[in-house]
Amino acid sequence: MKTAASLAFALAALMTTAAHAQNPIPVKIGVLTDMSSLYADDTGPGSVAAARLAIHDFNPAAHGMKVDLVSADHQNKPDVGASIARQWYDVDHVDAIVDVPNSAVALAVSDVTRQKNKVFLVSGAATSDLTGPKCSPNTVHWAYDTWMLANGTGKSIVKTGGKTWFFLTADYAFGHALERDTTAVVLANGGTVVGHVNVPLNNQDFSSFLLQAQASKAQIIGLANAGGDTINAIKQGAEFGITKGGQHFAEPFYWDMNAGTRAWTKRWQVDRPGKFPTTVQAGVYSATLHYLKAVAALKSAADGKAVVDQMKKMPSDDPLFGRGEVRADGRAIHPAYLFQVKTPAESKYPGDDYILKATIPASEAFRPMKDDHCPLLSQ
Repeated sequence: MKTAASLAFALAALMTTAAHAQNPIPVKIGVLTDMSSLYADDTGPGSVAAARLAIHDFNPAAHGMKVDLVSADHQNKPDVGASIARQWYDVDHVDAIVDVPNSAVALAVSDVTRQKNKVFLVSGAATSDLTGPKCSPNTVHWAYDTWMLANGTGKSIVKTGGKTWFFLTADYAFGHALERDTTAVVLANGGTVVGHVNVPLNNQDFSSFLLQAQASKAQIIGLANAGGDTINAIKQGAEFGITKGGQHFAEPFYWDMNAGTRAWTKRWQVDRPGKFPTTVQAGVYSATLHYLKAVAALKSAADGKAVVDQMKKMPSDDPLFGRGEVRADGRAIHPAYLFQVKTPAESKYPGDDYILKATIPASEAFRPMKDDHCPLLSQ
């Protein structure tokens, strides 16, 4: 009888395993990014490669899952981004959208995601409003935000003597949020803001704006922009004798931080030879991996809010950001780092760009929830 019972049990187990293999849990992830404009190098194809690597490392088959990946270019237009999100959710059965550089696009996608009860994993956008007044039970903000940038970089600059500031601000949600958050830090630490000018997104000619900044006599020109706009502003600033040698900045990831980040970079470079991953691309990997772990725990991706709730219950852990957590407001917290840019003489090999100056603990790197004004916290 024992033998018969054992055989029956083994047969039942095999049938269950076979059925599980034949009917894996379906998951579809969409990388919505900038493939062709000013953020393409920081996000774009590199973000797609990072998401693909996260899926590979998660090993869906081992968890009874089948994960598909799609991608699209939002063209830095909120209406285009929202339209793609609706198409993906309603027609193409996408369960989660990841990346989305451009804060205006991200805010629009966050609204659509909430309406459709899916999941939005923000890595490319930086406005801290995504975990503040615009927070959502379906959105997780992963890599960095304007509060972190302002407090990590702005505070250190003011404390080392950069007391007077003039801002060149990208004229959309991200630029205004970064100027707002940095201004608050500058004033709180005894500095002053002597002026600012709004600059169109994806601008090619900064000469008139740089002249205004130069005329202000400010010690620090704050570039509240990113991607190609930052590159153009720095290049043209050098032509006006405005230098940025030895500048400091805060980031939560640098490819050359340790053995883990270097090993991951080598694998990512299989798809992106000669490139080095950015914070945003690392955030896509880390957020996607944690999302898949939450889906595996629930054995379903159908209820987006439930998946995000599960992400908040589970600690995050990966070789790029280390151990962390997702707070009730949707903010993923992890350490950040203050870097100084190396001079050409100090750089010994390609990608050897930064000197680590300080570590900002996770508890200090991001805005305290008491200052969020996130509606979720009062529910």
